[in-house]
Amino acid sequence: SRGFGDVYKRQQVENGRVLCQGEAGDITRLNLNLRCGERVLVELAAGPVHSFEALYQLAAGAPWEAFIPREGQFPVKGHALDSQLHSVPDCQKIVKKAAAARLGRVYGLERLPETGAKYQIQFAVLRDRCSLYLDTTGPGLHKRGYRAVGVEAPLRETLAAAMVTNGPWRPWLPFFDPMCGSGTLCIEAAMVALDRAPGLLRPFDMERWDVCDQAACKALRQEARERFEAKKAEGKPEIFGSDVDKRVPVSYTHLTLPTK
Repeated sequence: SRGFGDVYKRQQVENGRVLCQGEAGDITRLNLNLRCGERVLVELAAGPVHSFEALYQLAAGAPWEAFIPREGQFPVKGHALDSQLHSVPDCQKIVKKAAAARLGRVYGLERLPETGAKYQIQFAVLRDRCSLYLDTTGPGLHKRGYRAVGVEAPLRETLAAAMVTNGPWRPWLPFFDPMCGSGTLCIEAAMVALDRAPGLLRPFDMERWDVCDQAACKALRQEARERFEAKKAEGKPEIFGSDVDKRVPVSYTHLTLPTK
């Protein structure tokens, strides 16, 4: 989205994820502007794990305290595939135990309160190699904030954005979806045409974190709004949609885009 391939030169593309290097402000920038990605994760540790002890040591060596404060909640979830450590519940317990031990030692506590903001830990074990992350997004990025209620056979917003941005349509051309359902393709096309950041209508978990620069987050949101307003002033995109079911258009609200 928005030419990020040109911004983040050091990239590594793998199945299901894209690794890139950036600065703290880029976390907010990515959450706000990614159209096709599902979430933004910060990788804190990675390495081979052929045993539960190795997984414990990897998790115990991750710098959790750089993000998670004394009162922070740190639930753990993840997945394992094609690995000796195939039990996800056991991996969850070990990562949680290792993170708690490290944080308890740093903060001088035997039991951490976990009464503050959520810092979701994620792990991915693939072919006996584990990556440990903090999830900065919260609910997936497909939840844009404009969907009021669900409809039958919904099209996920991130998939719709991928179809729009990777198809033959370009923002200066008319767009027509003859079977639009609740209008997801039309809305995503309008957002692309008007350079509207898809994350403008929703918050992200990292905005509640103590380490978050609130002023910088607000500035990035304002920058995105100004970009949208400038593009809107250039003219209205030609976006058309129709459907045999008259009920489905009421399933989206709160998104005001100048469409036809």
